[in-house]
Amino acid sequence: MIFVDRRNLLRAAVAAPLVAAAVPALPATEAAAKDKAKAKTKAEDSRFALAVLPDTQYLFDADSADPAPLRETFRYLTEERDVAFMTHLGDVTEHGTDAEIKLASETFRRIDGKLPYSVLAGNHDVNGSTDDQRGSTAYLKAFGPARFAKMPTYAGSSADGYNSAHVLEAGNRKWLILALDWRISDAGLAWADGVLKKYPKLPAIVTTHDLAYSDDAGNASLSGNGQRLWDKLIKSHDQIFLTLNGHYWPPGRTVLKNDAGHDVHVHITNYQDRYYGGAAMIRLYNFDLARNVIDVETFSPWFLSKRDDTRTPLEKETLELTGPTDRFSLAIDFDERFAGFAPPVLPPARPASAVVSRDTVAYWRFDGSGQAVTDGSKVRDLSGHNNDLFVRRLANSGQDVLAVSAEHHDAQPAHASLHFDGGKNPDHGAILRTSEAAPLNSMKFLGGYTIEVFLKLPEPFEGDHAWMGIFSWEGRMGDAGKTNGYDPNEPTCSLNLSSERFLQYVVYPSVEDASPTSWSHALPTGRWMHVAVVNNGSRTIVYVDGSKIARNPAQPSHGIATLGLPFVLGATSYNLGYSQGFYGWMGDVRITNRALTPGQFLIG
Repeated sequence: MIFVDRRNLLRAAVAAPLVAAAVPALPATEAAAKDKAKAKTKAEDSRFALAVLPDTQYLFDADSADPAPLRETFRYLTEERDVAFMTHLGDVTEHGTDAEIKLASETFRRIDGKLPYSVLAGNHDVNGSTDDQRGSTAYLKAFGPARFAKMPTYAGSSADGYNSAHVLEAGNRKWLILALDWRISDAGLAWADGVLKKYPKLPAIVTTHDLAYSDDAGNASLSGNGQRLWDKLIKSHDQIFLTLNGHYWPPGRTVLKNDAGHDVHVHITNYQDRYYGGAAMIRLYNFDLARNVIDVETFSPWFLSKRDDTRTPLEKETLELTGPTDRFSLAIDFDERFAGFAPPVLPPARPASAVVSRDTVAYWRFDGSGQAVTDGSKVRDLSGHNNDLFVRRLANSGQDVLAVSAEHHDAQPAHASLHFDGGKNPDHGAILRTSEAAPLNSMKFLGGYTIEVFLKLPEPFEGDHAWMGIFSWEGRMGDAGKTNGYDPNEPTCSLNLSSERFLQYVVYPSVEDASPTSWSHALPTGRWMHVAVVNNGSRTIVYVDGSKIARNPAQPSHGIATLGLPFVLGATSYNLGYSQGFYGWMGDVRITNRALTPGQFLIG
């Protein structure tokens, strides 16, 4: 049973689906295929979780040992959360005795074959012995290379067996996790350096037992051993963006700059000083590569599993930790942070022939050899339908209001754009306009249409650009015989940006006396977007980045009430004239005389 307080506790979680009834076992081959498909889906998902389990030593302390909290943590991780990997930060046991290690090893069997993980030796696991050249121990026999060898993530161990490497595939990329002994030797450091060089393009997380400590305010500093690790390994390898360690309390964090000038997040997580030795409390690092953030949460699955009316006061108090060192978000632009060693592989430019079909009525791009943008310059219609555009600057405008730019959307066919610097006070800008005889001017699109455009708004978005136009057809709606609209002088079709940066697509259909209008959310600045206006012959839907916006009217909309006047990029016509121009970048523009599906868009 799931109680209300549990739902609130895990409000940031992606809950696993509940199983209502037993399902017959699949044949081995079918089950293997489904597991493979599931693994592939998880690897390609932009979201995944890394579980961090710090010092559990007080749960495995001779006669007082109680593995129940850790058993529940393992059950939770394998049955209730979609976790990609778990890493233990050392001090699995209190004394490292055969009996303690045996009990811990048996407890870990609950996740063997279910969840890949790493374990490293803390000082209590090896009786405080010196570095990883200490030889055989009860810990090494239980948590050495043999334990990890069957895991799909295992990438090898140092010769001594105390240091291991793991390659995790999640978030549509691979990640390297190094699990290093609490006192790694120079030989161990050389091994770790070799692993990083073997996987030079993988972002890496270093886990160890002793690296940083914290003051009561949560401000972390490197320990003596941590300074050695930083100087001899971490700071010179730009791949390492996060370190995790236990050993010390209270928890804390800091950010250090490596030799490349990039951030390395240094985190301490340890709860053995809390009630019931921390009760196998876990910290989940929830990676979201689409949002460029890692959301961190800390809680005890053991206390969570109990009914609220049966929890003791201390269990309720320790159920979840929400202070700034236990529940927080890290904003990381992953592509930018990893660009120095693993630059994103961008799609190559595509020729016009790859995106022009028999349904394409106009296609413009701005990567032509020596593309000019002086007044009167032509931008060719690459569809072959003679809907060429011609450059014209508006009143009060200098040459700098329009320029060819190398900026472009990653998925854009052409690797170029136009930069528009239009605005108000006084009105100025530039437009690209079809000729008076262009076939596009009179097309009604009664069977449907798709208009696509790549856009980027500047960051910062300076000045007043309310109601600037992106494209429009000239021709007053009153002249088209339309009476159900805002102003008889406004054009019969236009895409605009409101004062709140909402897209507004308004069309006067060829058939209906109406003005169905679509509205988007507030568009972001400093980021390329793909906008598609799709009409299936009866209704219009606007998409941003392949996602349907919410405010698409259900009103019938058949065609566009064009009047034989030019189509224009860079502004919206009003009373057959123009005021302010577009402010930002504009990439490829394609118009198709049928409704396309998102998979057929230029970003598809």
